[in-house]
Amino acid sequence: MTARRARRAAYGMASLLGLGAASFGVYVAVSWLRYGRAAPAVTEDADATLDRFMPEYEIVERHHVNVSAPAHHTFGALLNMDLEDSQVIRAIFRGRELLLGADAGKRRPVRGLVAVTKELGWGVLAEEPGHEIVMGAVTQPWKGNVVFRSVPPDEFAAFNEPDYVKIVWTLRADAVSDTASIARTETRAIATDSDSRRKFRWYWARFSPGIVLIRELSMRLAKKEAERRAQVVLDVAARRG
Repeated sequence: MTARRARRAAYGMASLLGLGAASFGVYVAVSWLRYGRAAPAVTEDADATLDRFMPEYEIVERHHVNVSAPAHHTFGALLNMDLEDSQVIRAIFRGRELLLGADAGKRRPVRGLVAVTKELGWGVLAEEPGHEIVMGAVTQPWKGNVVFRSVPPDEFAAFNEPDYVKIVWTLRADAVSDTASIARTETRAIATDSDSRRKFRWYWARFSPGIVLIRELSMRLAKKEAERRAQVVLDVAARRG
């Protein structure tokens, strides 16, 4: 009986792995086919500041979460969140390193998303204190040890050096009321020529599941921290009477 159960368990595990591999294959195929068909932003997702630097794009990811905290707490949490706090995100980064043969990432002395990305080479393209920051870089993401290169804001939109991908992303906090806000992030990318487009298309098809998941998890991290900060302020006010 025990051997029979073991065989059943092994068969079930193999079936699940096969189903997972098949599902991933379908996702890769769909992502490859959908590349270059990025939908334009509508209503609250529209971002005129981002449009200045990349009005046209080949891929886009937009994510948001409602936060029970004032916008300034939400924006601060977005700027300073540490993606390394998530075990899942750490696993995704490690998976990329293994798949692309990259050097193992080291824990950096600086903390906070914006500070870390600046150290990696990203540049600030625009900033509205307390509300939004736009970051940008050019890179070759298909390489294992990826390098990010900043471009001056007034040169970013026109940058067209071959064999690169231009990427911009935002962190934004929209006030809903004195005690509520919406945390938003948007990432856009476009290749500079046909060769880089071919390489990036395959990279995006394979790695976009992890990239999308990181965006979703980052919004949860920001929400949790913003609401914690807001609660601390309320607790202090209550103690003071």
